[in-house]
Order: sequence, then structure tokens, then C-alpha cells
Amino acid sequence: MVPHAEHFGDEASRQDAAHMGMWIFLATEVLLFAALFAAYSLYRLAYPEVFSQAREHMDLALGTINTYVLVSSSVLVALAIASIRKGRDLAAGVLLAGAVLLGITFLCIKGMEYAHHAKDKALPGAHYAYDKFAVPGASLYFTLYWIMTGIHAVHVTVGIGVLSVLCGQALSGKFSAAYHTPVELGGMYWHLVDIVWLFLWPLLYLA
Repeated sequence: MVPHAEHFGDEASRQDAAHMGMWIFLATEVLLFAALFAAYSLYRLAYPEVFSQAREHMDLALGTINTYVLVSSSVLVALAIASIRKGRDLAAGVLLAGAVLLGITFLCIKGMEYAHHAKDKALPGAHYAYDKFAVPGASLYFTLYWIMTGIHAVHVTVGIGVLSVLCGQALSGKFSAAYHTPVELGGMYWHLVDIVWLFLWPLLYLA
């Protein structure tokens, strides 16, 4: 049985309000990452050669694998939403579980990258001591790298938590073809996390 709050009107009105709230929240997230991308662009203008050479010190293979992992997870979430709209809650739960596993895989691969950078002492700020890339501006690049990917990783972690809860609720039969707004909202958040990475990947590994 779907919980109702009468002062919010009918179910359609509640769904519209929930989606509007999520869009506003996502807009604030976009502003956050837009500020980070703007900072990266400004410093890249200041150190164009250094930022261009920095990609040679990134693990393109792991970054690319992670891109496929995260895009695949978004596909599973989209399929989960399509399934729950048809009332197939079990299929939706299984698909969400797959997305959660892929999200965890993303974090594990990212952790491997972080370990490599830490071993090379390509650390942020005053901790930077990577002797193979000891040029002015290099520490700034890796500082931005750690901040941008670190904040993104936090968002991935939050998304995994959200999808895990939704997965459990779907498998327990909480959602139906008539009521599945939380799944749609969780999917919107996860797609944003995916889109942000699709900007980070070429910026940090390819450009």
C-alpha cells in the first residue's frame, strides 16, 4: 500500500512534486561540478603544456574500463525503471542489484588507480612528490584530479547506497506499475553520476 499525504493532493501531483524536487537537487549538483570544471579549465589555460602531458601519467586502460562499467550500470538502472513500470518488480530488483555490483566495481577500480598514484607520490597539494613529472603546474593538475574524482567517488558511494535500498524494496514488492517514483528518482541521480564521469574521463585521460 502506498503511503499517502493528503495535503499533497493525488498521486500524480505527488509524483510531479517529487520529480521537481529531484530536478532542483540535481541542478545544485550540476552547479557544484560546473565550478570544478571551470577551475580545471582556468588552470589548464595557465599550464596548457603541463596539463596536456599529465594524461601520459594517467592509467587510460583503467579509466576506460571504468567508463564502460559505469555506463553499463546506467543501462541496468534504465532497464530496471522500464521493468518496474510494467509491474515486474522482481526483474527490477535483479537489475538494480546488477547496477549496485557495477558501482562497487567502479569504486574498486578507482581505488586501484588511487593506490598507483599514491605509490608514485602523485598526491594532492603539498604532498605531491612525483619525481617523473616534477614540473611547475603538475601538482596543481593532480590536486584537481584528486578533488574532482574524489567528489565523484563520494557521489558514486551515495548512489550505491540509494540503489541498494531501492533494490531491497523492489524485491520485497514495495513498488508496482502504479507506484515506482522512488526508483525513477534514484535512477535520475545515478544517471547524473554517470554523466559527470563521461565529462571527467575525456578531460583527465584523453584531452
